[in-house]
Amino acid sequence: MGKVSLTRHIRNLRGGSQPILAQGSDGLLYVVKFTNNPQGANVCFNESAGSELYRAFGLNSPAWKPLLVTDSFLEQNPSCWMQTGKICIRPESGLCFGSRFLDGDGRQPLEILPGTCFRRIHKREHFWLAWLIDICCEHADNRQAIFLQDPMRGLDAFFVDHGHLFRGPNGKLKPKIKTCSYLDARVYESVCSHYLQGLRRAAACLNVDRLWKRIQALPDNWKTPSAADAFAQCLCRFSSSHFVQSTLDVMMETQESTHGSESRRCEIGRKPPGPVLHLGIQTTGFGHRARERRAYTPCA
Repeated sequence: MGKVSLTRHIRNLRGGSQPILAQGSDGLLYVVKFTNNPQGANVCFNESAGSELYRAFGLNSPAWKPLLVTDSFLEQNPSCWMQTGKICIRPESGLCFGSRFLDGDGRQPLEILPGTCFRRIHKREHFWLAWLIDICCEHADNRQAIFLQDPMRGLDAFFVDHGHLFRGPNGKLKPKIKTCSYLDARVYESVCSHYLQGLRRAAACLNVDRLWKRIQALPDNWKTPSAADAFAQCLCRFSSSHFVQSTLDVMMETQESTHGSESRRCEIGRKPPGPVLHLGIQTTGFGHRARERRAYTPCA
């Protein structure tokens, strides 16, 4: 089967990499990121490798594939060109990153939830595993997730936007543990020691060989030296039981400290952060507008 190519530009999306929503020749919708996006040369690698890593751990992440961007598509759709200041940049033709648009088969996608809705999230403990993965990957941004609501009002979390993994889009950032957690710390419900032991086993059982084969199959121009190096170091962290254990210890200490601060705010009459429910990038309607280094020691 040949490569899926972009056939229709639907609209531009918000975000530093200036993604677009487009339709492929397979009839499906994709969130598309170009190789010469304004954020950095590692974005396509980070997005694809991050998606593969998350799925290898059994976490929900949208399906993805390389999409072919033709010169004719770019010439026919100048509105998809990127803007930096007053300069308009033509996307490079060739293969770009495409993440399946979460239309949810009629299920409403939501980006940010009020804390009172967290109890409706299925497998909410997966946010702990995602945090561990992001620390090992040196994620330089907050963890983002899209929630699909089922008919019973339950919520499935899909972890999205991996462009800042592996030291960021340019491979030069130095994140801290708290940076890559989900923005609202209340999503992290208390977990037992048995679950933490499961996280250690999951890291130790990661199928590194299978992951490497998938990474080697990525387009050559996506595999920049800094991205490939950061990915290799990430896998080394997962194989280090000492690193994983020390990271889990710091995660627990950080979360306990955060919950303590929120409790004190409530005691003196201040409310903890309570983001409102709203639509995000992946909730953009078809044709409609919507709101839109080295191995390191964990540090808080």
